[in-house]
Order: sequence, then C-alpha cells, then structure tokens
Amino acid sequence: MNALVRIALARPYTFIVMALLIAIFGVLAGTRMATDIFPEIRIPVIGVAWSYSGISPKDMAGRIVAQHERTLSTTVNDIEHIESQSVQGYGIVKIFFQPHADIRTATAQVTSISQSATRQMPTGTVPPLILNYSAATVPILQLANSSPNLTEARLFDQVNQTVRPALISVPGASLPNPYGGRQRQLIIDLDPNRLQAKGLSAVDVGNALAAQNQILPVGNVKIGAYQFNVKLNNASETLEDLNNIPVKTVNGATIYIRDVGQVRDGSPPQVNVVHVNGERAVLSTILKNGQASTLALSAGFRLAMEPRIGRPSGCLAKARVWT
Repeated sequence: MNALVRIALARPYTFIVMALLIAIFGVLAGTRMATDIFPEIRIPVIGVAWSYSGISPKDMAGRIVAQHERTLSTTVNDIEHIESQSVQGYGIVKIFFQPHADIRTATAQVTSISQSATRQMPTGTVPPLILNYSAATVPILQLANSSPNLTEARLFDQVNQTVRPALISVPGASLPNPYGGRQRQLIIDLDPNRLQAKGLSAVDVGNALAAQNQILPVGNVKIGAYQFNVKLNNASETLEDLNNIPVKTVNGATIYIRDVGQVRDGSPPQVNVVHVNGERAVLSTILKNGQASTLALSAGFRLAMEPRIGRPSGCLAKARVWT
C-alpha cells in the first residue's frame, strides 16, 4: 500500500488520467447497458415438431417420437432432459440443455440427427421443424388487428403478408403464426353422385389436378443473335380455369372438374377464433427472443406500429402489453 502511495505522489498525472478514464468508461458502460424487467434465465431449449397427417397419438409416440428421443440421447451433447407430447398428427419434442451448452453446436447436432432419423420413420414422414428458443422466450406484447370491412380470410392474409413482415424487423423479436381469422384456400367440392355417374373417384380428380396445374421449366432457345428463356406455364390463374381442367375422356366426351364438382375460394375449418370488442380479429403474439431487452422491444414495436409501416387499408391495429 505504501508503494502505491509513493507512486501516486511521484506520478500524479498518471493517476488523474486513470481516474478520468475509469469515469468515462463507466458512464459509457452504463448508458449502453441493456435494461430489462427480469434477469436473463439461461436455459437453452430446442423444440422439434414432427408432423404426419392422420396418424394417431399412440402411433406418433411409438413410431416417431420415441425413436427420435432414443437417437438424441446417444448422439447430442449436454442434454439435461427431454420432454415430448404427441397429439393427432403431430409430435412435439423439447430438448433441454445444460446452461453451459453451446446452443449453436446443439442446434447443428439436433438438425443433423433429425434429418438422418427421418429415413427410419414410417413411409411418408417429412423432416421436422426445428425451433431454437430459451426460457426467456416469452410473449411480451399482443397485437390485435380487426377490420369493419375486410373478411376474415382477407384480414388474415393482410396481417400475415404485410403487418407481420414489417414487425419482424425489430431486433430480438420473434413472431409465430397469428391466431384467429381464416386461412384462404381454394377448395374443390366434389359431388359423390356425379362422380359415381361418371365412373370417377376423388383420386382421379386429384391426379388430373396435379398433372395439369403446374409450371414446368423448358430451358432456353437461341434465335439469331438473341437468347430467350422459355417456360411452360400451365398453372391456373382463376377459379374458372380450375373448373375447366379435364379429368377424363370417355367415348370422345371430355369430363371436366365442373362436371363433378365446383371450385370455390374458401378456407379450411376454423380451429381458433379471436374477438376484439365483439368483432372477429387476428391476434399476433410477439415473443422476446434471446438476450433482447423487454423494454427496448416494447418501445421498438410501438414505433413500428405507426402508420408509416403501410398498414393495410381498413385494418385497425390495437396493442395490449403482456403483463
């Protein structure tokens, strides 16, 4: 201690500069420090979502989820424990890792082994959806969009295609698919009596649609000094085009889709409904992702929700902070 005092007395300017640097860097560190409501909870988790249309929960758990869990336990490092849930057509596997685990390495290992395990699953199993999140990935804000003059299908499209991409630019944010509304879908309503009278089945209609409603790349053609890209666009652009797709020719008479059914602009059965002040709405949940600050995210979303983001015409946005 005496030596330190002697050095300070012998070189006073050195210690004055050091004190000023400590004060300056302390102020800079304080202004740049992230502020949050709760401390960071470092529990890395990876979610794996398997899907197989029509499979029962028992078969999903035994034929897909259980095999995947056994494979993970022998090939992926630093696993703390594994949880899973199987429902009709879906299987969700949650892999919890040790706090010190490298989540990037874990994600690469899970992705690799999931792709390899797909070959051992029942025929028709598609590669799973892999999500990387942690215990800090929590909803912080909900954005409810309603409209007095847009249909539910149109409102869902506008929110999913316009509002959602504009909000995803906020750093540290994650936006899952919105709730409510109707997902637009072209549906062919087949008449069983007409099919039976024409000697057809729904499979015949599906095969005809798959074979004749597609875009095929042809290649290039060179004419003189010019080269042109050629493509064969056989995709239907209107409902009437779909209705006019031929299904089968019998005794020189062509049977079209309109002869056995009708194509309409509809939506699949609605499984969730959102109401705002008694009106149908579409709800977007904003999640905090990674080490982002909850306060900074909330402020960033309030700026992004200004009319300058190009909110759809007739779409009213109402936000509610998650507490």
